[in-house]
Amino acid sequence: MSNTPEDPEILPEPANLRFLRRLVTVLTAVMIAGLVAIVSLIVIRFTAATKTPAPLPAEITLPSGATASAFTQGGDWYAVVTTDDRILIFDRQTQELRQTIAIAPAE
Repeated sequence: MSNTPEDPEILPEPANLRFLRRLVTVLTAVMIAGLVAIVSLIVIRFTAATKTPAPLPAEITLPSGATASAFTQGGDWYAVVTTDDRILIFDRQTQELRQTIAIAPAE
């Protein structure tokens, strides 16, 4: 005579086993959702990084005695950092000097 039942579905499933099965299912769903979120963020960042920047001006006329050491640009402006510690901000449309910022030495 055997103590094991012939039909395994006769015994009820223990509560702990049911809880663990549901926990694994929920964790799997959360992991899949997290992976989808990470992949979508990477795709969004790479497509944003590949957009063409605003065109550079063909020629920039600096004030006399100024020598450029760095360049940066924004939406409707571009800036030139000079070797005499000034930032010259130009308007992109008119290509005229919009603002001059003096860089103070570090103390």
